[in-house]
Amino acid sequence: MLKFNGRGSATTMPPVDPALKPRLRRRSAFEYAAWIVCGLLALGILISVSTNPNFKWNVVARYFTHETIIRGLMLTIFLTVASMVLGTLLGLVLAIMRSSNIKPIAATAGVYITLFRGTPVLVQLIFWFNIAALYPNLTIGIPFTDISTAVDINALMAPITAALIGLTLNEAAYMAEIIRGGFTAVGKGQIEAADSLGMSRAMKLRKVIIPQAMPSIIPATGNQVIGMFKETSLVSVLGVAELLQSAQLIYARTYETIPLLIVASLWYLVMTLLLSYPQSLLEKRYSRASSRLPRKAKKVVLTQPEGIAR
Repeated sequence: MLKFNGRGSATTMPPVDPALKPRLRRRSAFEYAAWIVCGLLALGILISVSTNPNFKWNVVARYFTHETIIRGLMLTIFLTVASMVLGTLLGLVLAIMRSSNIKPIAATAGVYITLFRGTPVLVQLIFWFNIAALYPNLTIGIPFTDISTAVDINALMAPITAALIGLTLNEAAYMAEIIRGGFTAVGKGQIEAADSLGMSRAMKLRKVIIPQAMPSIIPATGNQVIGMFKETSLVSVLGVAELLQSAQLIYARTYETIPLLIVASLWYLVMTLLLSYPQSLLEKRYSRASSRLPRKAKKVVLTQPEGIAR
């Protein structure tokens, strides 16, 4: 391709890769009709919801920033962050154990993952809240010595403690499978190259496997964070005053059930949108990092019949 500069001389430009050109798509009449139908449907729903007096939007506005609701929202955020951080760390350990060549260690991690993924979260939360029925007192000490201390499980296992333990242990099982799936996405050649350089297993995980597994791990982890934020509503059965329980405490007193449920739903929706934005930024960052590959292979010139390349 020729391009004329300001002096009137022609310069040669590199050819444009056809794959990089934007593709144009003609919109059909069916697509325009679908837009019209969906727009009319959305408008009808919006008019119905906004004009129906039974929704009591004035009550929703009054309680949306109520002190009890905000306090419950803060507790929900705390449970989400704490459970995800602890669950991710424990899931990383389980994923490494699951990928181990030592059969007992891999089997132990597999049993844990199967157990916690195979039972409902609500059942696990209730179980941990009532664990004192099985172990009312727990003695912690050094074996073969008199150094020990007794722990009252009934006093220790408060509702918020049981909620944090239940959510963390359940999330660890899912994060272990997500991280292990990211490990398997790393090419075998990369691992062999790290072994040839004499890297230890810890360095190989830190420098090779984990950075290359992140593009596969980040999207699923973002979905788990959003799911965990909504899953915290289950701890209301334990009496933890998170967002849903806070709304229930208010409408149990005012009998404004629907408006308070709308308040809780709106906060869940707002927080889900806020959590989705950093997830999309992380996905774009790691997708750009994984796509930094040469588009065209460099030409190889043979200088000798044996095939030695220059």
